[in-house]
Amino acid sequence: MSIPPLNIIAGADSFGCSLKDTLLSHLRSLNIPVEDLGVSSYYSIAAEVGRRVSAAATTPNSQSPEIRGLLACGTGVGVSIFANKFPAVTAATCLTKDDALNSRSINNSNVLSLSGIATSPDSAVEILNTWLQTPFKAPCPASQFNPWPTEIQSFLDNSLTEIPKIGAVGAVTDTCSICCLVKNRELNPVEMIPGGSMKILRETPTSAVVRFETGSVEPAHHHTFGHDLVVMKGKKSVWNLSKKERFDLGVGDYLYTPAGDVHRVKYYEDTEFFIKWDGHWDMFFDEDLEAAKNAIDEELEKVSSLCK
Repeated sequence: MSIPPLNIIAGADSFGCSLKDTLLSHLRSLNIPVEDLGVSSYYSIAAEVGRRVSAAATTPNSQSPEIRGLLACGTGVGVSIFANKFPAVTAATCLTKDDALNSRSINNSNVLSLSGIATSPDSAVEILNTWLQTPFKAPCPASQFNPWPTEIQSFLDNSLTEIPKIGAVGAVTDTCSICCLVKNRELNPVEMIPGGSMKILRETPTSAVVRFETGSVEPAHHHTFGHDLVVMKGKKSVWNLSKKERFDLGVGDYLYTPAGDVHRVKYYEDTEFFIKWDGHWDMFFDEDLEAAKNAIDEELEKVSSLCK
């Protein structure tokens, strides 16, 4: 098998993890260096692989091996979509060897996406081998296994310089995959709470990006759903009044609040966070805004006096 010098960056979601592990074992048996990013949600793992492959493709180093990506999820489609959001990434979902041939010959594919549900381990190894050893512009099923005509080869050559420019103007520079995906989205005001705005990214199960201005307060409230959140920017405190606990959160911090738990929030800086929950969004207030501000001021003053 003739394979050019490569390094592979790999990842999967829970539906593709078993297939990923099988393929990584195969790659290591071929002495191909592999970096395994592990298992995560299909959008975050695909975005991270896409970002890493994009960085290598847009700043090529002739002294280093080519960097390619390997992804697996339930269908192979979701990871391909999210990886392709990054400049110079050509991720292809391949369910057959012919798909792999076409994707390498026509698209110079640098990320292979596979289906953990529809593809057996043996088939996946065959697809991977084909994808690894097929050079750009090789005869393939799309060319009826004949060499490409001169005008088509010229078109394909031009694509190598044109494709990396797509998405490069005003390109996202955030390293956080969630921040990259929500960049430039317009958030809508949360009418219930001054200073807040929100953009629903997906419905039922629901996910959203939320922003609050410095000094904003969420009065004590509860939801019919439990929710997970990750802070992307800023600082906030969450008082879980049901459990009498306080959580001070900054960039990268995670918090889960169970359904029905009454909680109050204070924002010390302009803050953004990613939140997800099951069902539709709802919010039931247990106090008014002024009462919340007074309670928070009293709590912070009490803490301040103890620190003196």
